[in-house]
Amino acid sequence: MKPSCAIIAEAGVNHNGSTELALRLVDEAAQAGADYVKFQTFRADKLVTRHAPKADYQKQTCGASESQYEMLKRLELPESAFRDIVAHCAQTGIAFLSTPFDIESANFLAGLGMSALKVASGDLTDIPFLRQLGAMGLPIVLSTGMATLGEVEDALEALESAGTPFEQITVLHCTTEYPAPFDEVNLRAMATLGAAFARVAIGYSDHTEGIDIPIAAAALGARVIEKHLTLDRSMAGPDHRASLAPPEFARMVQAVRRVSAALGDGRKRPSRSELPNRIAARKSIVASRPIERGETFSSENLAVRRPGSGISPARWDSVIGTPATRAYATDEPI
Repeated sequence: MKPSCAIIAEAGVNHNGSTELALRLVDEAAQAGADYVKFQTFRADKLVTRHAPKADYQKQTCGASESQYEMLKRLELPESAFRDIVAHCAQTGIAFLSTPFDIESANFLAGLGMSALKVASGDLTDIPFLRQLGAMGLPIVLSTGMATLGEVEDALEALESAGTPFEQITVLHCTTEYPAPFDEVNLRAMATLGAAFARVAIGYSDHTEGIDIPIAAAALGARVIEKHLTLDRSMAGPDHRASLAPPEFARMVQAVRRVSAALGDGRKRPSRSELPNRIAARKSIVASRPIERGETFSSENLAVRRPGSGISPARWDSVIGTPATRAYATDEPI
């Protein structure tokens, strides 16, 4: 991933199974200023059993009558669609990512030249799959929704033992609910992950409504921000409600860029723009009344006033009690 805060526009399955909508999502992600646009690559037959139930949020957004398999089957994209998406990403200047849910999909994506592998929260405990991904030699972005710290540790050990060093892994804190309740986001867990796994980069995958929480994550130093993007939040589909429409996504990108730039390097020192203001804003030691040559400087004949072009009042104690080497007029800097 990029060294500063990288922003992933999670198109996911918000294309509703349409290549045309997928290409439009690429356009909107690029126009909003995202660094990456990410999809999901899967085959329902390999991902879920035929009778697996939906999550509650999926029942609310897509109805409870169909199974999870039937829903995912409708949301599949053929391999030809991903080739079109990759080509369109190259034309629009945005990097392509997709989350594979099986090793065949991962190999297919690697063959398309994808620069990193994204692992979904649901696969964090699939140790055999993680070992396969870890052996591929690509950087990995690992979402950690629903996970304990111990489960994250196990996943990282599986990836590293398979050949992916920690330095090539980005761990995303995440709350897997759509939309995620604000009081269950627990952004402080980012710091916990950073302290526990110092060699990996830490980021945040957001499922809350609005843009406040991703901005807060950026302020806490997230190296990656992932957020769902949709063409229309009222569309039918499991993730649209927890997504941002293009104008709001663009505002989030702009805000995250500003916050990331504002973090700086942590060293406390004057900035370039501050330096010229020192003279106008700071103060100097001046004569509070006329002072004759040889007169002793004291609190009776000295004062501290702007501008800051003379002796700093930080040196007050060293000036008091010394003789004036010449005469001074009122308000004249010492």
